[in-house]
Amino acid sequence: MDYPDEMAPLHPAQDAAARFDVANRLFLRLYQASNLLHKTGTRAVARYGATTQQWAVLGALSRPQARAEGMTVKDLLTFLMVSRQNLSAVLDRLEAAGLVERVRVRGDGRLRHVRLTAQGAAVWAEMRGSIRAYYDEALAGFSTQDCVTLFRLLDRLRDGLAALSGGEADA
Repeated sequence: MDYPDEMAPLHPAQDAAARFDVANRLFLRLYQASNLLHKTGTRAVARYGATTQQWAVLGALSRPQARAEGMTVKDLLTFLMVSRQNLSAVLDRLEAAGLVERVRVRGDGRLRHVRLTAQGAAVWAEMRGSIRAYYDEALAGFSTQDCVTLFRLLDRLRDGLAALSGGEADA
């Protein structure tokens, strides 16, 4: 089945073959977009010695609710939906660079919070200009409403995929 790049909305009565074809193309586009995000996103923050994975961790830790106390590794795993192995390697590199620290929680010496250091907050503040320019360029063909719609649709897809994995980041 051939569809033009600007696909017309599918009618609910269309057969399963058409739905499979569209789903296959959708997931291929997501795969392509993800690969391009990593490639072009890393270039956007390369002058800070960062990767897209480090960008995501720094961004998560810079949110107001995480700024003061940080986040547990478990909370970061859940928020970023990554594996423990991937996150540990990223945290090790960020800690070695002096951008994050792991702090023991009072009253529970086993539990640690990961938080930005003062240097990490400063680097994040600098990176934001490059990230903003990257977003502006990547989303130049989108209205704000388009972005909101895409955000909501991706949330729904993420929720569906999370349901397949039982909601576990490591799955």
